[in-house]
Amino acid sequence: MDQTESYPVKLYIYDMSRGMARQLSPLMLGRQLDGIWHTAIVIHGKEFFFVGQGINNCPPGSTPLGQPGSVVDLGSTEVSAELFMDYLMSLAVSTYGRDKYNLFEHNCNTFSDEVAQFLTGKKIPSYITDLPSEVLSTPFGQILRPLLDSISVNPGGSNITGQR
Repeated sequence: MDQTESYPVKLYIYDMSRGMARQLSPLMLGRQLDGIWHTAIVIHGKEFFFVGQGINNCPPGSTPLGQPGSVVDLGSTEVSAELFMDYLMSLAVSTYGRDKYNLFEHNCNTFSDEVAQFLTGKKIPSYITDLPSEVLSTPFGQILRPLLDSISVNPGGSNITGQR
């Protein structure tokens, strides 16, 4: 009988605000936010994430963001590195190209959630995916939206399509 190989899948969670969201959100938004989340999927010895330049990768924990604030074990997958790269290349062309990034509706967390479901059938924690709607539901969030919509996050790494 053929033994299928299994690969661990991790979610790296970074607080882009480095603690400032927790301190300032009650004053600015009228509600507590624990962080401004950037997420990445770690599989096959690499960290994969979506930014303004498209889908990037790097050695785990080596972006300028440093080490993740937390790591969630999403389980394992039987998706090989080759099949995974084919999947990412198709996403880079269809859904997660360099012109598709939007801080609120189509960001690193949207990408991590979709990839996690592809690999393991599991979603990433809802406190991460619900954050944009939480911010936008506040008066201050609505005022800041035009400015925030123009922001593109890029914590480094190499673009999987070979473009920078």
